Amino acid sequence: MKVDVSTLVLYGVALSWLLISFQKDKARTILALKKAWKSFAGILPPFLTVIFLISLVIVFLPERSIAAFLGEQSGFPGYLIASLVGAITLIPGFVAFPMAKMLLDQGAGIAQMAVFISTLMMVGVVTAPLEARYFRLRATLWRNLLAYFYSFLVGYVVWIAVKGW
Repeated sequence: MKVDVSTLVLYGVALSWLLISFQKDKARTILALKKAWKSFAGILPPFLTVIFLISLVIVFLPERSIAAFLGEQSGFPGYLIASLVGAITLIPGFVAFPMAKMLLDQGAGIAQMAVFISTLMMVGVVTAPLEARYFRLRATLWRNLLAYFYSFLVGYVVWIAVKGW
């Protein structure tokens, strides 16, 4: 099993702050831990569902297919597929990032995943009717359209940044 040093450092920092908090105010720390557990329990089912679905995709789609559709060599169609899936899908960010990592490990391109994450976070096809109720249809369409095209810029900037390193 590969252990990431930065993960260990973050766990160490979190544990240190938890111990400091516990020393300062035991009752509030326990209350915070209960709230954190409740939040974790709420997050876990959708997280596991998406991880399960991605696992199925990875099992049934060979690595070369993922690379062909979303890999660095996929070109503009790869960006387009990633953006459309990201715009339509309604997945929270804490699920999207591990999912993107899994797809990266299976041959997806970094720029395509940047476009996917950007559209996932900023474009809301599913939530557009609700958004239009509060901000009107015209504002919703403009916001989503600008966010959609901005996502391609994000993918390009990420591609430049990664290629430069």
